[in-house]
Amino acid sequence: MTQSLWWYVALVVLVGFERVAELVVSLRNAKWSFAHHGVEFGKAHYPFMVALHTGLLAGCVAEAIVSGRPFDPKVGWAALLIVVLMQGLRWWCISVLGYQWNTRVIVVPGLSRVTRGPYRFLRHPNYVAVIGEGIALPLVHSAWITATVFTLLNAPLLAIRIRTEEAALSTVLTR
Repeated sequence: MTQSLWWYVALVVLVGFERVAELVVSLRNAKWSFAHHGVEFGKAHYPFMVALHTGLLAGCVAEAIVSGRPFDPKVGWAALLIVVLMQGLRWWCISVLGYQWNTRVIVVPGLSRVTRGPYRFLRHPNYVAVIGEGIALPLVHSAWITATVFTLLNAPLLAIRIRTEEAALSTVLTR
């Protein structure tokens, strides 16, 4: 493997560790939410979301290794910058939502919708991070097939997820 490919694999592994950190936060927040009478919505689509996001990481590495495409500095460095910015946006969302953030859709009755931080500008800024990363992470090392497949599979799943969240929030949160 080339040196750039080793660095790319290391990047994808780091993103994988970041996902594990998200799951730790998510489990903590789920425990808090359920202790405060949280209600979970959209359980059926969650395993597909987990599989797709896991597949993104595996696809990035597999395509980069199998394709043998070289690192393209113009695309790769720009894509890496986007990945870093999307991580920042994701953790901004997590920090602003606090215990209300989760990888699942769990809503605690009586809480208000968060409208500060990135939520001042967008209803679902975390999904901007998901979309940006899903395109940019594969493109860091020219894995354009993975970027395309993830984007095409993620679009309908994200539509389901957003509808689920909107329905859940409209039923249990105060305005």
